[in-house]
This record gives sequence, C-alpha cells and structure tokens, in this order.
Amino acid sequence: MKSGRYHSPEKKLRVVKESQETGNATLVACRYELSPSKVNRWVREYRKYGEAAFNGKPKGKSFKGNPYGTENQKLAAEKKLKKILGEKDLEIAILRNLLKKLHLSRTEKIEVAKKWISLARISR
Repeated sequence: MKSGRYHSPEKKLRVVKESQETGNATLVACRYELSPSKVNRWVREYRKYGEAAFNGKPKGKSFKGNPYGTENQKLAAEKKLKKILGEKDLEIAILRNLLKKLHLSRTEKIEVAKKWISLARISR
C-alpha cells in the first residue's frame, strides 16, 4: 500500500461503488492497493455528501464537504438574510423619521433607541 498518492474522483467513486456492492472494503482496498481505512473513509464521505465528496481539492486531506451546504441551501440562506437586512433598513428609517419629528435631545434619542432595540430582541 502506497500513501500520499492522488486518486481521481472517478477512481474514488469506482472504489466506493465496488466496496458497497461487495460489502467488503478490505478486499476492495487490496485490489486497488489502498488501505482499508481510506476506502472506508471514502465510503463514509460518499454516504454523507454523494459524488460531491470527491470534487474537492485534488491534493491534501480528504474532502470534508461544503460547510455552506448545497447551492439551493446557499440561495435560501442568502434570500433569508436579504429579507432580514431589508427589514432592519426599514426599522432604521422609521426610527430616524420618528426621532426627527420628536425633537429629542441626544440623551433622549439614545434612550428611545435602547428601548426599541430591547423590543426588537424580545420579538425574535
């Protein structure tokens, strides 16, 4: 068994599929001159991330998956954050208009802002 070699995504997928078909990672590892632990790690990564597990870096440690999820998850999170940002911008605009109309001193403005912030935290 040799270590530190690059294995193409195609080879990793072939090894994983064969390991799953035979149910014997050790046998497959011997056939491809790999360590059984490497084959088992590839199988775990494939189960967790699918074929995307092998589209990571060509060198270095094994692929640990995309920490930000799939493309759809990224888009959903971005949409949610944009909505929250828009709501916060609206809140700020409303507060600024309110403060302009009230003609409050700086200290009074700070007190109003603190109350508004505490109300916003409670509503979450």
